[in-house]
Amino acid sequence: MISRSSAPPAVKQMGRQLSRVVGMGTASVRMLPDFLLVGAQRAGTTAVHRALAAHPATVIPLFHKGVNYFDIGYYRGSRWYRGHFPVRAWAEHRTSGVAGGPRAFESSGYYMFHPCAAERIRRDLPDVKLLVTLRDPVERAYSQHKHELMRGFETVESFEEALELEPSRLAGEAQKMRADARYQSFSHRHHAYVAKGQYVEQIRPLFELFGRDRVHVVDSETFGAEPQATFDEILDFLSLPPFQPDTFGRWNARPREPMAETTRRRLETHFAPYDAALSELLGRPLAWQEGSRR
Repeated sequence: MISRSSAPPAVKQMGRQLSRVVGMGTASVRMLPDFLLVGAQRAGTTAVHRALAAHPATVIPLFHKGVNYFDIGYYRGSRWYRGHFPVRAWAEHRTSGVAGGPRAFESSGYYMFHPCAAERIRRDLPDVKLLVTLRDPVERAYSQHKHELMRGFETVESFEEALELEPSRLAGEAQKMRADARYQSFSHRHHAYVAKGQYVEQIRPLFELFGRDRVHVVDSETFGAEPQATFDEILDFLSLPPFQPDTFGRWNARPREPMAETTRRRLETHFAPYDAALSELLGRPLAWQEGSRR
């Protein structure tokens, strides 16, 4: 028998298409997520997602880590979104005997940064809880550039040149997305190396829309150093019973050349006021702040 992970791409695509058709037809008996992992990109979202997906009380979308509904697929409608999630009766059977289940969730590294996603989530899932993973914004930007190059979404090999191009690439794109739900900005999604690391601009609106008690912020550096303790805090926030995954592996990590020190210092200077404002907003020091950055 061919496993899903080893199936040819064409077979996977056919499976996804069939799943969507069936899902939309049975949307009324399917679940909606109780919580969302909303980003940031390249900040440990995959590791946290996999740890949560291993919990016996949780269920995830079919064929997907995330659905990308509230960012790039919102025009498709709520039945399309709900069709990605398990049938509630099946989920209840799967999690029978497990306290706190079933709890559905999905993840997108783009939800937090997309200019419309937070308001859409608030409108469609008013009681949802949000998980946010953050990372040293200097390292996050560099990691994203390497990631986009590897995937073919970036053609500028020089990180420094990509940083210089970013303002012109992003100019006016957020406004276009707000004006047209079908408009997708390639550069806003794949080339926002600096802007995505200005976290306070993204987290403050989440607090305002959802309340602090429904937004939990995790520094990926802390998760890497103390995975079980950090995961325990996540489970407590989500009202899920204690659980220890088999592993807290690093996912999507790749070897890379060191960043130029001049570029590093330039970015550290740029992000310093944003980090200070975020630290004040959260009421705690950030794991990557001076003294623990390297």
